[in-house]
Amino acid sequence: MNAPHTVGRWLVDSAARSPERIAIDDRGLTVDYRSLADRAVSLAARLRDGGYGPGDRIATVSASSADHVVLFFGCALAGIAFVPLSWRLTAEELSRLLSSSRPAIVAADDEHATLVAEAMQIANGDDQAPPVAMLGSAGIEARVPASGRTDTARAVRDDDALLIVYTSGSEAEPKGAILTHEGCFWNNLALAGALPLDEDDVVLAMLPQFHVAAWNVQPLLAWWRGATVVLESTFQPSRVLRLIAERGVTCTMGVPTQYRLLADDPGWDAADVSSLRLAVVGGATAAPDLLAAWADRGVTLTAGYGLTEAGPNVLCLAAAEASRHPGAVGRPYPHVEVRLVDPESGLTLDGPATGELQVHGPSVFAGYLGDPGATARALDHGWLRTGDLAARDASGVYRVVDRLKDIYISGGENVAPAEVERALEQHPLVEAAAVVGVPDPVWGERGVAFVQPRAGSLVSDDELLAHARHHLAGFKVPVRIVLVDELPRTGSQKVRRTLLRDRAARAAKEASDERR
Repeated sequence: MNAPHTVGRWLVDSAARSPERIAIDDRGLTVDYRSLADRAVSLAARLRDGGYGPGDRIATVSASSADHVVLFFGCALAGIAFVPLSWRLTAEELSRLLSSSRPAIVAADDEHATLVAEAMQIANGDDQAPPVAMLGSAGIEARVPASGRTDTARAVRDDDALLIVYTSGSEAEPKGAILTHEGCFWNNLALAGALPLDEDDVVLAMLPQFHVAAWNVQPLLAWWRGATVVLESTFQPSRVLRLIAERGVTCTMGVPTQYRLLADDPGWDAADVSSLRLAVVGGATAAPDLLAAWADRGVTLTAGYGLTEAGPNVLCLAAAEASRHPGAVGRPYPHVEVRLVDPESGLTLDGPATGELQVHGPSVFAGYLGDPGATARALDHGWLRTGDLAARDASGVYRVVDRLKDIYISGGENVAPAEVERALEQHPLVEAAAVVGVPDPVWGERGVAFVQPRAGSLVSDDELLAHARHHLAGFKVPVRIVLVDELPRTGSQKVRRTLLRDRAARAAKEASDERR
């Protein structure tokens, strides 16, 4: 019987073609394709011999590393779902994800073993806890905890879960999005069609591996094509700039915050970034001045839009179109279909329009782990509801306007926080801003802006309100400015609006009570 042609085969096939090419550069320690494939195949066999297979899950808490990648491909070859969990969480937060994912094994690196132990104690006490294994050749690759089962696992199939990635939970408890082998194949095929890689590329992976983009935006495609992936376990701007030059990095993907920190680093002007031919920015819309800073160094940041449930790739803006569509996130990837739906009527909108962006295609997720209700709410006859309000122009290019749930209505007028935030961030002393709507007895809702000044800057709320009035219609101007040292963010750098909304509402209520 032939081996299944699922994602695990990508590594095996690349090793057969180019066994001595470098697959991973992990902080200077390199692993060639032959060694990486041999370790993954051996681990997969041990996992199957131990009674694990399709239907099982292995949760991990680990920094980005070659050992982590070996376990990913070992799981892929054995048909086991790989569940990378965030090491940035507290033990209490992590315990909830362990309870939700119900893994057969929990694997950890040395750095996070204590965190895992604390989380498992909270989640399970002393009873029914899954076994813990350490990553690496002296850990799970040498000895797989016994499952106690003796039945032979079936072969892996295209519709088996490959990755279960927990969403950021910016508005609710995190949910595990199930991505299948088939979905990840189509996602990477789409990426290859729009932003191709080849075996001579060097990809810098600077997102932590508990994010879907750390796998499905460049790294997996690189290993499919036989390229080299440089793993960066902690984001340090000066080190990243040095790696780009020393390793000859040609491709990378990051969020706007990372590109901003790189451009603000003291070594930026002297840094050699000339090897970069493809730098993708996603997770949020990059500010014009940030795009300009990179363009001045000869690097056009390629804008992209996606979400975990879509695999994540949905839209991208070709570098050639960037100057004609500032602030846009582009057109659909190959094999991805999108539509705009009127949030009120539910009707599909044609031509230039603004509505909820919805996604359809083979890369869309298979549902949320153990949550059929949330899955049903997320899907409309196979169309993924993104919850994002997007505008499409006459040429078919999309830009994200805001989150639907973030829009507030003031005096009968819809206000998009992103528009107010962009205006505030045009002030030279503002690093970042986040706007939320709070109840108002007269206007229904009014906006409160939380503003993070640039480091070392002094700016008053009166000055910022005057700036806002200069750039915005009166109903869009926040009723109050709150200066903060730092905006609260999730691990994927999204602003935690729920926290800000609650804080603003409490302050408004306290002020109202004092007036009575």
